[in-house]
Amino acid sequence: MKMRSNLPRIAICFIFSILPALHATTLARLSLDQLAGAADAVARVRCAGAESRWEGGSIWTITTFDVVDAIKGNLAPRIVVRLPGGKVGAVTATVDGAPKFTAGEEVIIFLERSRADGYSIAGWVEGTFRIALDPGTHRETVTQDSSGLAVFDTASRAFRTEGMRKIPMELFRAKVASAIARAGERAR
Repeated sequence: MKMRSNLPRIAICFIFSILPALHATTLARLSLDQLAGAADAVARVRCAGAESRWEGGSIWTITTFDVVDAIKGNLAPRIVVRLPGGKVGAVTATVDGAPKFTAGEEVIIFLERSRADGYSIAGWVEGTFRIALDPGTHRETVTQDSSGLAVFDTASRAFRTEGMRKIPMELFRAKVASAIARAGERAR
């Protein structure tokens, strides 16, 4: 009598049970100081448009921004940011944590030079801050893209939903300036 092993079935069940987890992205919470230290430049920009295309077997989105105000670093009047994911024809590649932009919107982004020409965004949604007009005060506020996401806090070793939300622009700019100054001091 020949005994059949359940090992192949168990292996297949294990593989299918972990497949959903393989698609997940875990972001670690980055402080403003960490973002400022990692960034080659920080700028208020206006999205001029985005285009997704195939590169090396993956879909990438190339977004063009007009620089409204360079907060850190020297930037050309128009910059290109390259991030993974996007839609080409009927194929959509979604990458958790990669921000998306709409033509005409203004954001503040922390930029890192990419290996390809152009930039990437430090910490992706962590380094992306949306600008809105507060209807009550008619003043600009800033909200971090990651403020609504559960992000891993390395200090407490737990997932937390936090981040900057509806910070008045003047206060945000002061916080960024202080973080940039501290990053510059540490680099010396």
